[in-house]
Parts: sequence; C-alpha cells; structure tokens
Amino acid sequence: MEIELSSLYGQEIYTDKGMYVGKVEDINVDITEKRISGFAVRDINPNVFDVGNKLGVIIPYRWVIAMGDIVLIKHVMRRIATKERGGEGGEKREGEEFNNEE
Repeated sequence: MEIELSSLYGQEIYTDKGMYVGKVEDINVDITEKRISGFAVRDINPNVFDVGNKLGVIIPYRWVIAMGDIVLIKHVMRRIATKERGGEGGEKREGEEFNNEE
C-alpha cells in the first residue's frame, strides 16, 4: 500500500469500537526499514489515554487496522500515566506519552 505521509497529518484516529482517540500530529518513520513505526497523537481523548501533563502519545503502527479518511486502530484499554499509579516508575505500557522537551 502506498500513501503520501503528508495526507496523514491532522487525520482523526478512532478505535475499531468507534471511540475517538486523537489527531495525528507527526509520523515516526524507521528509515532503515523504510516503514512507519508510529504516530505522534495530540488532542487525546482522556477516556482512552490519561496522559497527565504530557502533550500526547505515540501510537505504535502495529495497532493500525486501516487508513483512509480516518486512521482506525485496535481498541485499547484506558492507559494511565505511569507516575500517577505510584510504584517504582509504574508499569511500562505501549502508547508511550510524549512532551515538548525534545
């Protein structure tokens, strides 16, 4: 499947159960493998990801089911910001949060 990466910017992301996740802010590309590795997502629905004070999350590309007018991903259970859960760093979960410090 060929797609222009620029066409993905700003697209809305939904789960396969119809829940709004957020909007594509940026695209992570693995240059050596010549493939998309994930999407940086902003405007996150707090019912899907609790990002705390972070600006968004990175959605792994392997979660993507389809792309067209929207991006459709596998339904994910609500993810919690790791520091808010206590413990030593909390659990490591997919859907990594990102901030603007980069």
